[in-house]
Amino acid sequence: MIEVKKNNFLFNEEVNSCLNNIIKNKSFANGYIFYGAEGVGKKQTALQFIKEIFKQSSPSENVEEKITNNNHPDLLIVEPDSLLASKNSRNSDLEKTIKSGSEVIKIAQIRNIKTFLGQKSINSEKKIVLIIDAHHLNEAASNCLLKTLEEPSNGIFILLTSKLNVLLDTIISRCQIIRFRSFSSKQIKSIFEDYLDTSKLKINAKLKFEDLINSANGSPKQLLKNIEIWNNFSDEIISKLDSPIKNSLEILEISKLISEKLEIYQQICLVNLIQTIWWRKTKNIGLVKKLENLKYFLVKNIQPKLAWEITFLKISMENI
Repeated sequence: MIEVKKNNFLFNEEVNSCLNNIIKNKSFANGYIFYGAEGVGKKQTALQFIKEIFKQSSPSENVEEKITNNNHPDLLIVEPDSLLASKNSRNSDLEKTIKSGSEVIKIAQIRNIKTFLGQKSINSEKKIVLIIDAHHLNEAASNCLLKTLEEPSNGIFILLTSKLNVLLDTIISRCQIIRFRSFSSKQIKSIFEDYLDTSKLKINAKLKFEDLINSANGSPKQLLKNIEIWNNFSDEIISKLDSPIKNSLEILEISKLISEKLEIYQQICLVNLIQTIWWRKTKNIGLVKKLENLKYFLVKNIQPKLAWEITFLKISMENI
């Protein structure tokens, strides 16, 4: 596991300046939406923002420890049921949670917010509700949240999402949007050099570090996750996927190998890597789109082996 030298290594400076002004002027909105790609620091930034708000009204309290341990009386964290179940199960590796549509924030969780806000604040002037992955609100929960946002209260809402378009327009209109931009390749390299202990970082010799960075879509956190996953890939898989496969027999063999040896979340990461490598070599947009369709079938867990076979066979017919 790669060790982080600084706790706020994903803190976006532009966002930092905006939030600092809000705290300094105490110009708090009722709701905020922290929007950006996965792994660009939304949650870390939100927790830091919450700490600073609480420190204003109770500087003597041990705010940091209480928030870290999730036992601050004026903070409620809401997240999809599947993530809570994964945390409470023996397998605590959340990276193995497959994005198959099973994650949901239910109306009961939003109703709990009303109960929480109906109670008097204990250590601070404001109670804060942090909703992680707010795009997983189901329809009933979304409508319930909208009503809660409309009602005057002593609460501040912070919604985290990577899919702003999924949220109700009426929810968006009642919140201030804080945009988190993805990092450039240069910034990610700087983060690795300045903020991370990479002395124990090992990257498969057959992979180019630039390809790993590009396949992370501007997310340092996603890059770290992917490196750990990719280092578990066998050389046999990586070497055969260095470029598009033309031989039908090889396609059937590698598809069988991938579907049998790799979990779905590993297969999705592999598709991201293949897209980056093959785009660098071919600059063929049709090929990238076919691999994007493959990811869709993998996310839905629809016959993975067949999905790989059909995608590779279609690509083999391209004039590359």
